[in-house]
Amino acid sequence: MLTLEIDGSRVHDIPSFYDEINRVFMTGMDWQLGPSLDALEDMLRGGFGALHGHDEARVVWHDHARSAAALGVQATRDQLLEKLAQPGRYDTALIARRLEQLDAEGGPTYMDTVLEIFGDRPALHLELA
Repeated sequence: MLTLEIDGSRVHDIPSFYDEINRVFMTGMDWQLGPSLDALEDMLRGGFGALHGHDEARVVWHDHARSAAALGVQATRDQLLEKLAQPGRYDTALIARRLEQLDAEGGPTYMDTVLEIFGDRPALHLELA
């Protein structure tokens, strides 16, 4: 089984998370993943880059606690506020509800959503280290 390793110490914010995902998963590809949860989900489901030709893969996420902190409440709030500032592009009512939930409950955070996306793909065996 293919083993891929994410270095959580490289994740300081949402853009650096995608830098790390590109480093690990987009090997040999002539394009890179942009900062989008939909793109992450598509890439993991589509078998691009390092996953191409593999039915299953083990993904070890080293220093995941550092990544979780970097992709936590503040990063999530900043990302939602950025989207809220673009009303023609995003559903502002939905974004406002997510902000309210974040403030009231502390989540879901960007990291929570990332982990959910990984968890929705049973052929990826994620190990948080």
